[in-house]
Amino acid sequence: MAQTLPAVKLKNGEQTFGAAPHERPVPRISIAAFCEFPDTGAALQRAASDRRLAKAHVVVELGGVQAAVDHFNGQVTPNLLIVETKMQGKAALDDIDHLAQVCDPATKVVVIGRANDVELYRELMRRGVSDYLVAPLNPIHLIESIANLYTDRDTQPIGRIIAFASARGGAGSSTIAHNVGWYIAEKLKIHTTIIDFDLPFGTLGLDFNEEPTQSIVDALAAPERLDDTLLDRLLVKVTDHLALFTSPTLLERGYDAEPAAYESVLEAVRQMSPCVIVDLPHVWTPWVRQTLLSADDIVIVAAPCLGSLRNGKAFFDILKPNRPNDAPPRLVLNQVGVPKRPEIPAKDFAQAMGVEPSLVVHFEPQLFGTSANHGQMVVATQPKSQVAEGIARLAEALTGRAPQTSGNKGVLPFFSRLKGSR
Repeated sequence: MAQTLPAVKLKNGEQTFGAAPHERPVPRISIAAFCEFPDTGAALQRAASDRRLAKAHVVVELGGVQAAVDHFNGQVTPNLLIVETKMQGKAALDDIDHLAQVCDPATKVVVIGRANDVELYRELMRRGVSDYLVAPLNPIHLIESIANLYTDRDTQPIGRIIAFASARGGAGSSTIAHNVGWYIAEKLKIHTTIIDFDLPFGTLGLDFNEEPTQSIVDALAAPERLDDTLLDRLLVKVTDHLALFTSPTLLERGYDAEPAAYESVLEAVRQMSPCVIVDLPHVWTPWVRQTLLSADDIVIVAAPCLGSLRNGKAFFDILKPNRPNDAPPRLVLNQVGVPKRPEIPAKDFAQAMGVEPSLVVHFEPQLFGTSANHGQMVVATQPKSQVAEGIARLAEALTGRAPQTSGNKGVLPFFSRLKGSR
């Protein structure tokens, strides 16, 4: 399924970045849906299983408007009531008037119909209906409609979360994540925060030559206290567009934050940062699984070996069916061409995985070693290298943006090659 590119607006001549309307998570609400046709029920079920409705309690029933009236007669109605009508014109309006008699004032109502009727739409809006959708339904459009009901149009868009995970320890996921984050911030001019969730062994501060006195552990310890002021104190400001949420990398203590704490930290950061790069450790825990499932984009970094192939396929096997309305994870094949090391050719690796790599990074020990020792990113150390150009293409594909130039405000020529990669 094709995926809409991220929402981007121009503000004071600078491009800002955030989640598209259909990517906003729906709050913890109750939703009851009563449909007339099987295809509508299937679309509702597919939307209900989407990650953006993970907090909502959704019940889908048959019977349309009359079934909703019978069910809620004398009962409290949910936060959101979705009903489908087979009627048109005045008959459809009579149905909704009948429904209004059993609806609580605080309940929002979305009506699904088969007629693309402007007059019917206007009359429904006058009666207080929140939205009118024309079947057959697209699950993404339904999710967007629901999200819009609970979003303040005057608020800034929430940030997009891009999660990086490694198919094998040492595959270089952190290095790729940090370089992509730097490029998005410094070249695409999108305000970006990189979060290092590898609490005991993270390298984010080291890679950027920063030694903060506070870390993400301080946020995980009291997520209910997180606000803009506290986040501003905990984050390390590297440049005007780049901030870091580093790990403590101390072994004197254990790290056992509650899974909900990780979610709270992510939600707080995405409220103030248009782009959030999440560097995940190579572990499999409930909070890592949930972070991946709820991310807007996922990048799996693998080395060309059998272990990476097995683990990478396991990632895809669990992520794709649990994210039916999202593009599949992206694959980055790293450390290709290590001398005298047997490896799986990139073509065979891609065929076994069932997906073409978004980026193939060849083994460049001198370049990566020099960058690491100087606390710099590869794209800053050698911006004309093949590795830097590949990271640039990946960052641009993830954001749907290209650097703005004074002479050409359009898309760079090579960007056309990325068409269809999502």
